[in-house]
Amino acid sequence: MSSGELRVTLPFSLSEDEAKLLLAIKLYEVGKVSLGQAAKLAGFSKRAFMEVLGRYHVPVFDYSPDELREEIDL
Repeated sequence: MSSGELRVTLPFSLSEDEAKLLLAIKLYEVGKVSLGQAAKLAGFSKRAFMEVLGRYHVPVFDYSPDELREEIDL
């Protein structure tokens, strides 16, 4: 996977760290990056990023009801 550089002019009300966090959350939410990749982008450990996801109401595990039932019925 190649990495690139993106330059964005942020509104004064948004810090660079907050923008990185919001970008990481959204990329994780839509499945473009893994949990570890999103955490690294945001500058958090995986554990801390999982807590942040909870505050933003983004599920860490995105199972359909059938997939969840299958996991539970091991």
